[in-house]
Amino acid sequence: MRINLPPGAFLGNLDPFLREFDPRDPSTLTLSSHPKWVYVHPMVLSMVAALSLPIADKSKINVETMQAKSRPYFERMGLFKFLGSTGQQPVTEHDPSGRFIPLTRIRDSESLNRFITEMIPLLHAEPERVNPLKYVISELVRNVFEHSYSPYGAIVCAQFYPKSNSIKVGVADTGLGIKRTINESHPASTDTEAIGLALTPGITGATKRFGGNAVNAGAGLFFIKSIAKVNGDFFVIYSGSGMYKLLKSKEKERRKLYLGPFKDRHSKHDDFPYWQGTLVGVDISLDKHQPFTALLDLIGDTYQKHHKKRKKNGFKKAKFI
Repeated sequence: MRINLPPGAFLGNLDPFLREFDPRDPSTLTLSSHPKWVYVHPMVLSMVAALSLPIADKSKINVETMQAKSRPYFERMGLFKFLGSTGQQPVTEHDPSGRFIPLTRIRDSESLNRFITEMIPLLHAEPERVNPLKYVISELVRNVFEHSYSPYGAIVCAQFYPKSNSIKVGVADTGLGIKRTINESHPASTDTEAIGLALTPGITGATKRFGGNAVNAGAGLFFIKSIAKVNGDFFVIYSGSGMYKLLKSKEKERRKLYLGPFKDRHSKHDDFPYWQGTLVGVDISLDKHQPFTALLDLIGDTYQKHHKKRKKNGFKKAKFI
């Protein structure tokens, strides 16, 4: 495999970066980068770290000399530890609380709970708004345990950006992928069709029943995408050869939440280099406004019902005025 880190790779301009990914020969990994500057989304970091996990012999991971000024950032986020690279420049490890969560491997509920606890300072939100955000991020990672069957767990990392008052989250796994797991209960002929089903509330690979079951309502990804939409942020999900990206929309359109993800302004492709598993990246603006508050109230209600294990019957289209 080969992957090159460009000067910038965030959700808005992610397509060229993904298309250059070479998944051939999964027994080796070569990482190269732009010589002067590299600035990437946490999803990209999670992706690179996840690629390294199945390679037991770290001598087969070749990290080409990184001279970029941002190299200390990759050191602090823990990327080189995953790659088994030595000889990199040491950095002073300041307390990350409230600023970022370095690359973290999550393999069970205990490590997930630790990650969510570390996530709380990043949210910079009032206590009543923390639970809904914790819930959707927890559901995002929990999908790995419930559906991917990855023996390596999930790789996650996150960062808070004070200028935009937002957090960026990346999650990666090298499991079965969405199409294979969705097809257990719902037919999907392509990766993007499977992604569309995964983003539709009430549909889950755990059951053929619309609305899910007592512990899986099939709404986690829908809520995450919805948070991005009402804030005018990006959301990306990449699995197999398919990629779905929620694009920014006009303010009036942000107030409408559709049952089907393909009704939103988006781009989708089914011809990307094959990713064995699933990648998710999301930007979450934390600025308070009415649609965001209303959506958090809806998520908060679902969060309470989820913990009482009440059965759900799907979700109707919501419109915030």
